[in-house]
Amino acid sequence: MKSKRPKGIHNYNAAAGGWGALRAVARALKEQQIVAQGSATLLKANQPDGFDCPGCAWPDPKHTSSFEFCENGAKAITWESTAKRVGPDFFERHTVSKLWEWSDFELEGEGRLTHPLMYDAASDRYLPVEWDDAFARIGSALNALPDPNMAEFYTSGRASNEAAFLYQLFVRAFGTNNFPDCSNMCHEATSVGLPHSIGVGKGTVTLEDFDNADAIFSFGHNPGTNHPRMMTTLHEAARRNVPIIVFNPLKERALEKFAAPQDPVEMITMGSTPIASAYHQVRTGGDVAVLKGIMKRVIELDELDQAAGGKGVLDRAFIDQHTTGLEALIRDLDVTSWETISRKSGLTRAEIESAGDVYAAAKNVIVCYGMGITQHRHGTSNVQQIANLLLLRGNIGRKGAGIAPIRGHSNVQGDRTVGITEIPNKALLDGIERTFGFKPPDAKGHNTIEAVKAIVEGRSKALLSLGGNLAVAMSDPATTFEGMRKLDLAVHMATKLNRTHLLTAKQSFLLPVLGRTDLDVQMSGPQSVTVEDSMSMVHASRGFLKPPSEHLMSEPAVIAGIAKATLGNRHGIDWDELTGNYDNIRNKIEHVFPDFFDFNKRVRVPGGFRLKIPASQREWRTSNGKANFIVAEGLDEDIRLSQPGVLTLTTIRSHSQYNTTIYDMDDRYRGVLGRRDIIFLNKSDLEERGLAEGDLVDVESAPEIDGPLEYPRRIRGLTAVEYDIPAGSAAGYYPEMNRVIALSHYDKSSGTPGYKSVPVIITRSLTRAIE
Repeated sequence: MKSKRPKGIHNYNAAAGGWGALRAVARALKEQQIVAQGSATLLKANQPDGFDCPGCAWPDPKHTSSFEFCENGAKAITWESTAKRVGPDFFERHTVSKLWEWSDFELEGEGRLTHPLMYDAASDRYLPVEWDDAFARIGSALNALPDPNMAEFYTSGRASNEAAFLYQLFVRAFGTNNFPDCSNMCHEATSVGLPHSIGVGKGTVTLEDFDNADAIFSFGHNPGTNHPRMMTTLHEAARRNVPIIVFNPLKERALEKFAAPQDPVEMITMGSTPIASAYHQVRTGGDVAVLKGIMKRVIELDELDQAAGGKGVLDRAFIDQHTTGLEALIRDLDVTSWETISRKSGLTRAEIESAGDVYAAAKNVIVCYGMGITQHRHGTSNVQQIANLLLLRGNIGRKGAGIAPIRGHSNVQGDRTVGITEIPNKALLDGIERTFGFKPPDAKGHNTIEAVKAIVEGRSKALLSLGGNLAVAMSDPATTFEGMRKLDLAVHMATKLNRTHLLTAKQSFLLPVLGRTDLDVQMSGPQSVTVEDSMSMVHASRGFLKPPSEHLMSEPAVIAGIAKATLGNRHGIDWDELTGNYDNIRNKIEHVFPDFFDFNKRVRVPGGFRLKIPASQREWRTSNGKANFIVAEGLDEDIRLSQPGVLTLTTIRSHSQYNTTIYDMDDRYRGVLGRRDIIFLNKSDLEERGLAEGDLVDVESAPEIDGPLEYPRRIRGLTAVEYDIPAGSAAGYYPEMNRVIALSHYDKSSGTPGYKSVPVIITRSLTRAIE
């Protein structure tokens, strides 16, 4: 007889998508009290005359249908366009101290912010403040800092190109390059690693390339939850019998089988389409081992083919003309044994060789990857090994082939393109000086890790956040929270209340801004903003809903208000002219960044335009003018993993989640309903520790070997759930699991926290289960 599973844990056997997705959309509309309005709003999502869904950065097809939204996109849209409101009366009823006791889900679930607010320490409440008064106080506080580098300016990836450009202009005019942003916490390994490999920190493929791919490799991402519109592309490829080879520690349902809600046959017959032709459950942190194994197999096949009188399987013409470093890579692969590769990856040699065979046999290959590749201590190296694999057979810069980093936030890539970076290059600095007549600072600023450390250590005294929930998103929240409470100034531009807003400084401001679905009217009339998707397509987004309150301002307008109050007439920038008509902002973007030529004209073409990606044309803007094979030394992700009893924890998102935003407490595809206080473990790892499913366990970070003595990071009383995950691996929900991740646990090349490979020790909890 099977033992009873823990409360809320079930077996989910249905396909991803299908009727389950449609029911979830209907439920979201009802919960946000917008059944009629919400249905009309969804029909405007990702349409040429509509708004860009804030839920992901997957590109729009050239020929859109009436339904260009997915389940989780619908949740993001209804979450923003909710009928619920958080006004001054809400804060009259609730002190900040009491709100701190609420869950993150409860805080955001209260609805849209309606008024600008300032924290009052005497009453422990946020109170209404006039916009001009708020701007004046913020400007005065910034100008009172002894050094502009004592302020941090955070950016969320949902900010538009126009808002991000104005933000970086204001901050550089103020005098610093401190630009911590959400990219630092997700795909910074891409932005840092790929320029050394291929000369650009972006993907090289277009959506149309997937139509011409002969094989698709998927590493470390869960498209069914994090970018579900990608499933349409994979669904079509699978039906064309294109091999889709998946490497991921967990079996994610959408990559196993998917029922397209727009496919009438599958919906009527309750059918589905198998997606992955091979699904390899790589051990957490074993990505470099797998990639080296695949490359080792390709080199072996090349040698065998040449020995038999063939030309080999490597694209030697491409390699000779376009690359350097192959000999060093081959030497490294030669000394890396199959035994080591298999042990580190958790896969057999035969499994890895089969993937290598598919790669070698396919003419055109696309490799997709997500944060399961980048959020590691060696995330930059992980990305570069993917580039190595593609370069072996010339799979960059031709139709149907290339590298595809799949980003989450809808404009995280665009924000970086228009200047949100702590490491400005000469072209950016020269463009600002050429356009605005002042010389911006050129010293490296702070990334997210560096910004939080500066705040914790008291070196930075002000934080301005353009969206986001930085303190909760960051690793080591205990340290982060304590530091942020010591700030002199905290300013949050936001649509909804979150926990970071409750970490009050000496002066704290909560400034409500328009969302992506809201109608934005400025002096010249209704405005459009622009965004850049994962494949470098730039297109317009225009909201149409009546804003939740007449007291809201757009992000560009708020930034301009703060800039005017802080800078005065410094540098002669006419902030009112820029925000009165966003065409004026785009004209300045074009002048700073020539790749945006004819910006206003091209963005008015339905679907927008693609920015130039030199590597897509086999133009390598590296230091040596070549694409570079870059060797990854060894296979060890973290020396602590060699210690007895240490497991590798990966943090995951539930299916009802978008970054730190929790839509509800379910994780449908993994069979979890109504809870998040669990940890997924392999059966053998449970048995080795004398545990069984349903036992309460404590999770503690493994101490650094020969490192400084640190306080124990521990989460108590999680419920162990037996799951199909490789032995030696564990999985738990982000951001809750951030409590066991030290600020020092990050990729030293990119600064990306190692959320996906955390050495932990799991023991039976002394906490008793509540029956």
